[in-house]
Amino acid sequence: MNLEQYDKAVEDYTKAIELDPDDAYAYNNRGSAYRNLEQYDRAVEDYTKAIELAPDDAAAYNNRGSAYDYLEQYGRAVEDYTKAIELEPDDAEAYFYRGSAYDYLEQYDRAVEDYTKAIELDPDYADAYNNRGITYDDLGQYDRAVEDYTKAIELAPDDAEAYYNRGSTYDYLGQYDRAVEDYTKAIELAPDDAYAYNSRGITYYNLEQYDRAVEDFTKAIELDPDDAYAYNNRGSAYRDLEQYDKVLEDIITVIELDPNDKEAIDVREWLLQEHPELKE
Repeated sequence: MNLEQYDKAVEDYTKAIELDPDDAYAYNNRGSAYRNLEQYDRAVEDYTKAIELAPDDAAAYNNRGSAYDYLEQYGRAVEDYTKAIELEPDDAEAYFYRGSAYDYLEQYDRAVEDYTKAIELDPDYADAYNNRGITYDDLGQYDRAVEDYTKAIELAPDDAEAYYNRGSTYDYLGQYDRAVEDYTKAIELAPDDAYAYNSRGITYYNLEQYDRAVEDFTKAIELDPDDAYAYNNRGSAYRDLEQYDKVLEDIITVIELDPNDKEAIDVREWLLQEHPELKE
């Protein structure tokens, strides 16, 4: 649905509520329309009313938990997902989303427990494997992270995120060739993902393949021209290629995008001292 359709849905559910002020279903659905319109406070109000009218409706608790997630009120989200689980203890999604909220709260062990429960309830839950992999990364358990990303890929082979995440873990482990393979697959599946190009560029840089690194950083910049990080990375690759005029161009762009980047300012000053011909 597009935004106009969600606006129309709000109108329709508002009319339904006028006709029957005790219609919990209408409040719940209008809340979801507000959520999709990114009007999260209104969504919370409607889900709360739905819960008052139908206190045993697990879906309303799940939905309000989701709205709290968007509002970054993760503690409240956990409370709502917990209530939904009490009402429907076999709901894999409730465990999944509570695990995600725990992740944001940096309660990683609890997040792992919830993702694991979600997987027990739904063994084909690719997103649960992917998210548990992310949490294992946060816990420094990289081998387990790779295992989970690999399982997520088996279940959802067209999921660019799982390839990207596994590539990132391989990168951290210094397994650069494997990282390149995964980033490449992620790019094939999501060719407009600037982060994937930037990350593969960093891996090529670590492999001392500076020309390839420059190509990837350039593509990342094309996709996201305001990403100072990509300019900075390309500047580093140009430095190792001894193309100092291009280093200066990229560093100047970094400073334009982030005038408070002291490191970039220091690099510019160093360049101009070491290579005075660049002042011309």
